[in-house]
Amino acid sequence: MEFKLKSISKNSIPEAISKAELYRNLNEPGEAESICRDILAIEPDNQVALRLLGLAITDQFKGDPSDRCREAEAIFQKLADRYERLYYTGLLHERWAKSQLRAGRSPRIWMSILEEAMRCFEEAEKIRPEGNDDAILRWNRCVRLIQNHFGPEWEREEIEAIDVSDSPPI
Repeated sequence: MEFKLKSISKNSIPEAISKAELYRNLNEPGEAESICRDILAIEPDNQVALRLLGLAITDQFKGDPSDRCREAEAIFQKLADRYERLYYTGLLHERWAKSQLRAGRSPRIWMSILEEAMRCFEEAEKIRPEGNDDAILRWNRCVRLIQNHFGPEWEREEIEAIDVSDSPPI
């Protein structure tokens, strides 16, 4: 028996998108990833599938070298809207930083990644659609993560003193 992938029909894409969202909500990112790849095989520029695929990959971050950060970033860079590219790239970095923190990595490692997330959120905030404060919400979460780790009275100098020379490349 030969094992090869089968193509889905274009008419099934809306239902496939719903299934991918459901699997992400059920914390089954591998299932969501597979569905998104099926959609993208027949419609490579499908923006919803690209977003969901990138998110499904970040859902699988463990804080180790097998995390597919570069792949997720390349996917988010295919998003047509500049705001979305910035926002989702920021989300990627935020999730990667959190995975590094959960894995017990040094603050000098996860902090540089978190700062890149915040840079993306700050840029996204400048061009956000009217009434969309998602980038601000993510920025605030990053600040709270820093405050939870360094204390509510943290000083910028404390963070700037962190040596990031041994940070893993994305």
